[in-house]
Amino acid sequence: MTTIDLSTRVPLRFPTASATFAIGIAGYLGVNLSPYMITAAQSGLGIDVLAASWLVTATLLLTAVTGLAIAPLCAGAHRRTVARAGLALAALGFATAALVPTLLLTALLLGGAGAGGAVAASGAALAAFRNPDRVAGFNGLANRGVITIVLAVIPLVGLAPIDVFGALALFAVIGLAVSAWLPAAPVVDPQAAAAVGDAMPIEIPPTGTVRTAPARSRTVTIAGFGLLLVFALWAASEDSLWAMAGVMGAEQAGLTPEGLGLALSGATAGGLLGSLLLMIVGARLGRALPLLILLAAGGVLKIVEGFTTDATAFIVVFIAWNTIYAIAFMYFVSTSAALDADGRWSGPLLAVYLVGSALTPVIGAALVGVLGFQGFAIALGIASFVLAVPAGAIALLSTRLERAVTPEVVS
Repeated sequence: MTTIDLSTRVPLRFPTASATFAIGIAGYLGVNLSPYMITAAQSGLGIDVLAASWLVTATLLLTAVTGLAIAPLCAGAHRRTVARAGLALAALGFATAALVPTLLLTALLLGGAGAGGAVAASGAALAAFRNPDRVAGFNGLANRGVITIVLAVIPLVGLAPIDVFGALALFAVIGLAVSAWLPAAPVVDPQAAAAVGDAMPIEIPPTGTVRTAPARSRTVTIAGFGLLLVFALWAASEDSLWAMAGVMGAEQAGLTPEGLGLALSGATAGGLLGSLLLMIVGARLGRALPLLILLAAGGVLKIVEGFTTDATAFIVVFIAWNTIYAIAFMYFVSTSAALDADGRWSGPLLAVYLVGSALTPVIGAALVGVLGFQGFAIALGIASFVLAVPAGAIALLSTRLERAVTPEVVS
């Protein structure tokens, strides 16, 4: 029988945490800087906004596709190798884009591909820690905290290629510098055979602690693929609203550019608050019930947003929705991490998100064109309600698997 010893999960310590979070930030930074990247690409290549937007979209899609393709390697002994190769390629690509404008197109695509390795490696590493819920909260806090500062500082420095793409290269170098601390995947008995159950006992370690270890059963595999599908659909629906918020707010509620800026900054602050709450709560409430409630509440707020005609109310609802969205996102991450300690599902999860994120401006615009703003909001709300059911079921399974390896007897 195959046993995967989830007792190999490590506590959250500064070296391993800083490496995991820094590499994740380096991989995800392009998504957050995409508006700045479009401006920098315009000035670097002398192209219009549409061409620059497609170039940035291609870069982000390449990050997502590379992350998905390489994620299986990050669930084994090659995790650090993947991280270092990806970060080195990202640093080279983005540095070239910053310094040699004539090579900007090719350099950006290379940098995007390298970032995919960082996304997959850091996502897989999240599964190596104990208490996935609290780790997801710390990860969200680190990510949003750093991104908030970067988003505020870069415009003050400038939006030329050397400023924007140079920042991307710098974070890749930082990730590369701390990559030696990235948690390794658990060691699995190479002579173990096929799994037949969801949980089975393992040997009693010298400490006298009795643990059980979940096997890679068909149930877990189905749950893992199901989680990736549910998360992809949910993320696409959420980011579609984010992408259309400016247009919807302006036409429906008279939202000014200053009001949109307030809504976006408030949404970031709400995400930071959500990260702090999850760090405090940890696994005390489980995952299934919180995820069900969060997706249902998010669906209600999306529908309300579609019918809000006052600018102030629009901003308040938008911030509330995004706060719930941020917490739900972290629960998805912790659910994927708890399914398998080697990061088999948390590695591709973050790459799956990038696919939807890169395409949501197009998806959102198409839905608005067909359904109008109110129909668009209702469709997104219904999507949340429907997806809450499988998300909650998979979260419940992940909680049971995690409890299966909780120490039962300690001498």
